[in-house]
Amino acid sequence: MQNVFDAGASFKLQAVIFDCDGVLVDSEPLHYRALQEVLTPLGLGHDYARYLEHYIGFDDRDAFREAFREAGRDLDGRTLAELVEAKDGALRKIVADGVPTFPGVIELVRELHGHNVLLGVASGALRHEVSAFVASLGLQDCFSILVAADDVERSKPDPQTYIKALDEVRVLGGHGVLDARNCVAVEDTPAGIQSARTAGMYVVGITNSFPRGSLEDADHIVGSLSELDHAGLIRLVRAGRS
Repeated sequence: MQNVFDAGASFKLQAVIFDCDGVLVDSEPLHYRALQEVLTPLGLGHDYARYLEHYIGFDDRDAFREAFREAGRDLDGRTLAELVEAKDGALRKIVADGVPTFPGVIELVRELHGHNVLLGVASGALRHEVSAFVASLGLQDCFSILVAADDVERSKPDPQTYIKALDEVRVLGGHGVLDARNCVAVEDTPAGIQSARTAGMYVVGITNSFPRGSLEDADHIVGSLSELDHAGLIRLVRAGRS
C-alpha cells in the first residue's frame, strides 16, 4: 500500500472490528442456499440476484420477516423462531465442507494481531455460525470480541451491534474514554456501513458484495483487504481526523 501520510509513533489504533459474511468469509452464497431451503417449500423463495439486491445484510430474523412481509403473510414469533432454527440446521450441513475466504484476510488479521490491535467481529449471523467461520480460517486466537445476532435486539443498519462492540473494546482495552473514530469497522454492505458510522467509527468499505458506488458512505473503499496493512490503517484514520 502506498505511503501517503506519516503513521506517527504516538498514534494508537484502538480496535478493528470486522463484519463476518462477505468480509472475512465468502459465505453469502451459503447463507442464500440455506435460506432458500427453508423459504422455497413455503412458496417464498427468490433468486440470488434478489438476495443480493434486497436481503444481503439482514440477519436471519429480518430476512424471514421481510420475505413474509413482501408476500403479505403474517409471521408470529414462534414460527419465526422455528424458521431461524431450520435455516441454521441447513447452513450447518452446507458449511461442513468448509468456507472460502477472500484475498488478504488472513494476512491482515494476523498482522494486526501481531501489533496488539484489539480485534473483533460484529455480525448479523448467529454466534455459533460466526465462531465456526472464524475457526475454519484458523483465526480464533486473534479475535477478542464477538457480537452476533444473538446479542442484540436490532440488527444492522441499527448501530446497536457496533455500539455493543465498542463497549467491549472499552472494557478489554482499559479505555476510560474511548474515541470511536480511533476504531475501524470493515464492512461490505450499505446497512453495515450505516451501522458503524452511526456508532461513530471510521469505516472501510470493501467491494466484495456491492459495487463501489453503493458503498460511498464509507470513509475509505477498497477492492480487497490485501490493500490494507497496520501502518496504512493508521494513516487512513489519522487523515480522516484532520
